[in-house]
Amino acid sequence: HPYTLNHGLPCLNTTTIMRKRIAFRKLSRTPTHKWAMLRNMVTSLIYHERIVTTTPKAKELKRLAEWMIGFGKDGSLHARRQADAILREKPALTKLFEVLGPRYAERDGGYTRVLQLAKPRTGDNAPMSIIEYVDRPGEIRAAKPPASKQKSVLADVLSEVGIEKIDVSVVDK
Repeated sequence: HPYTLNHGLPCLNTTTIMRKRIAFRKLSRTPTHKWAMLRNMVTSLIYHERIVTTTPKAKELKRLAEWMIGFGKDGSLHARRQADAILREKPALTKLFEVLGPRYAERDGGYTRVLQLAKPRTGDNAPMSIIEYVDRPGEIRAAKPPASKQKSVLADVLSEVGIEKIDVSVVDK
């Protein structure tokens, strides 16, 4: 039994031990297989910027993909070597540091989005999702701008429509 106390003796009560400090889902794989799969998936996500996978895999990949963008934003030699230890191919590393890192320089987080598909996978009925980077050409749904740009974007949209800045003191009278 995986939940045992007292040096391997089974628990007499039916309560389970809290699973503390568990970082990732198991995904029904050994740790080496799981990390190999996630490394392959994050490399593919950097290449294509959108991939279709099962929902649990997409949620695990989201953490790793956001971590990679953090390395790309940092841009230091140490960050490049850390990303190189995870990514499978050099062109993906180059794209991470030259394209994706500068793209998300002003965004503080939320670089990826997981969209759940309506139909499960044929065959095993697994829930499917699309994971994609935000703020990219051809994205499914437009992302909210970063917090630092939201007011300026709103002012630009209102001026395009023809609405000028409203003076609050005139409205109150």
